[in-house]
Amino acid sequence: MPLSPGLHAPLVIDVAGTELSAADRRRLAHPLVGGVILFARNWRDRVQLLELTAAIKAVRGDLLVAVDYEGGRVQRFRTDGFTPLPPMGAFGRRWGDDGRGRPGTGALAATDAAVAAGYVLARELRACGVDFSFTPVLDLDWRDASGASRSRVIGDRAFHRDPRVVTFLARALAHGLLQAGMAHCGKHFPGHGFVAADSHTGIPVDRRSLAAILADDAAPYQWLGSTLAAVMPAHVIYPKVDGRPAGFSRRWLQEILRGRLGFDGAIFSDDLSMEAARRLDGRVAGFVDAALAALEAGCDLVLLCNQSLGDGRPVDELSDGLEAAGQSGRWQPSEDSESRRFALLPQTEPLPWDELMLQPAYVRALEQLPSA
Repeated sequence: MPLSPGLHAPLVIDVAGTELSAADRRRLAHPLVGGVILFARNWRDRVQLLELTAAIKAVRGDLLVAVDYEGGRVQRFRTDGFTPLPPMGAFGRRWGDDGRGRPGTGALAATDAAVAAGYVLARELRACGVDFSFTPVLDLDWRDASGASRSRVIGDRAFHRDPRVVTFLARALAHGLLQAGMAHCGKHFPGHGFVAADSHTGIPVDRRSLAAILADDAAPYQWLGSTLAAVMPAHVIYPKVDGRPAGFSRRWLQEILRGRLGFDGAIFSDDLSMEAARRLDGRVAGFVDAALAALEAGCDLVLLCNQSLGDGRPVDELSDGLEAAGQSGRWQPSEDSESRRFALLPQTEPLPWDELMLQPAYVRALEQLPSA
């Protein structure tokens, strides 16, 4: 599908329920909306989900239909045939196990299982019309003195504490996704696992030096830089690098991620409605100001989640406000950003669910998965 010169649709919004309302259709048709993120409230069963995603595509065929779908705690669709996927930490545990409960040579088994998980995840989602999942988590599973995960919001969503193991397993998961025709998104750059605070409800601050972060938490982004399709930065402040959270920092996104680490894929903001996204430079920011700050810092796309509920006024204010900012010159659309968005859309047709259930590669992948 050819790009329109100068067109840039950076907004990824949600919809309220299990089918589109007239207000949903109107919002999705806005030229600045480039994608939809689905949640558990948008799910009843597979037939309904396929009808919903088809209705979204009927509004505009180039909309990216996305979901947070990692396995474990973060799996939006869990019934009506969807395979319960283990948390990513299960693959890290298998890495250090020889299959007999002893530390040993489990790396190959863990890698094969991660490929299988990516394949199953993507095939099942694509069979229901979903284009893209925000996975894998590249955060490290830092532990405190008691052995518990330092970050409760990350925890077993992380593959491992060792960035080398995280890199190998993330690459394997991405390989499975790509085999099934789905792009992937590493998150949360440069790392969320070291801090205890949850950026949904607070403002995490990581006081380590840039050198320490690059040598450890951010290392997977460097090693995966040529293969990652997309990256989502953390709503975490690293004051020794920048006073703004990484997702609003030109230094993190332009100088370090794009410049030093050579990343050239799409950059998504994390949800602009999270607490850590609402406070910039010591003040409370509205959604429009937060979106403009993220785009100015280097994000190609910005997410606003859970705001279509009720009258959906925040979604309308964001799309109208960004349109006004473009008309006044406060924001400049980016054709490069739009090209990156298009690159995330699947390039192949999905297998229908009934055919998928009989596909040998899918059946083999199910057999390789560890228990959820």
